[in-house]
Amino acid sequence: MKNVLLLGATGSIGESVLSVISQNKESLNLFGVSFNKNILRYQEILKEHSPDYVYIDDHDSFKSLCNNDKEKYLNGDEELENLINKDDVDIIVCATSGFAGLKTAYIASMTGKKILLANKESIVAGGDLILPLAKENNSEIIPIDSEHNAIFQCLSGEKGTEDVKGITITASGGPFINTSIKELKHVTIEEALNHPNWKMGSKVTIDSATLVNKCLELIEAKYLFDLDEQYFDLVIHPQSVIHSIVTFVDGSSICQMSAPDMKVPIAHALSNENRLSIDFNNLDFNNLNLSFQKFPSDRMEIQNIAREVCNKGGFLGTVFNAANEIAVESFLNKEINFDKIYEVIYRTFDKNILSNNVSIETINEVDAQTRIQAKKVVKSFA
Repeated sequence: MKNVLLLGATGSIGESVLSVISQNKESLNLFGVSFNKNILRYQEILKEHSPDYVYIDDHDSFKSLCNNDKEKYLNGDEELENLINKDDVDIIVCATSGFAGLKTAYIASMTGKKILLANKESIVAGGDLILPLAKENNSEIIPIDSEHNAIFQCLSGEKGTEDVKGITITASGGPFINTSIKELKHVTIEEALNHPNWKMGSKVTIDSATLVNKCLELIEAKYLFDLDEQYFDLVIHPQSVIHSIVTFVDGSSICQMSAPDMKVPIAHALSNENRLSIDFNNLDFNNLNLSFQKFPSDRMEIQNIAREVCNKGGFLGTVFNAANEIAVESFLNKEINFDKIYEVIYRTFDKNILSNNVSIETINEVDAQTRIQAKKVVKSFA
């Protein structure tokens, strides 16, 4: 029996993790959860699971629950760190959305435990910090993004990446793949959130619609697999069936395929010697039509920024991520049109913020400064 600590339990990834645990209760136990302030969703979780510990980030939500059990309900940075470091925890799932997940990924990287990483933003913003810490402390990071987990599975049994010729990361393209940026000025929030294949949270769904998500995944892949950016190609694959393809020096290419369902990579990452059994949609290979197309030319500037982040590192990933988070937030708050998301990123991205002095404190400082600058850009559109 493995004890799982699920950080970010009330989000879409958390929901998928809980489903896998529910289908494998003979081998997985939900030891603890964290959430921000979605008490209603947490109460739904309690109908099936009984975690020993519950960390609540929002202080008001914590106060409303802590009187029920002061040992069980936790709040504050020190108690979060103590929970992540508990000896009983076997697997840590980092599923907190956005830059907010950096703190938990940072703490988890020093535990020497198995870490299931869904929070790509923590690697984009802090890859030069998180990955060395994980290596130093023998923490095993297994990605549960569908694309990165696909790469991980394709490399299973290989000698690292020494025989890799190239890696193709696929993107669904979202709802606007065949629409130019110029035509996206008046799209609604509802249209942007209407992803054709995946059921995800609002932030990552907008990232998919802009294709920024794939650029963030490029940066994450560079760090996770320790390969230069030129090894990676981004390709549009509207059906979201092939999640990544690894090509080797002998001309062989191996891909990972599954119906678009986050429970599949999560089940793989939670498994030990044997794969976990889950309910899933079978692929009908008799009637399967797959297609691929080039990354849109009018989105190449955003991909080029991601490649520059890969090549230069430092705080550039922090800047890119913060600018995007403010841009997406502003669109969802109806402060800017959809097409302006790109312009907020372009005008905020500062190529000159280069430093080797990367720490949790300096990353947070650069993130805060970048958000101020991005908000100024947003206001300039008013």
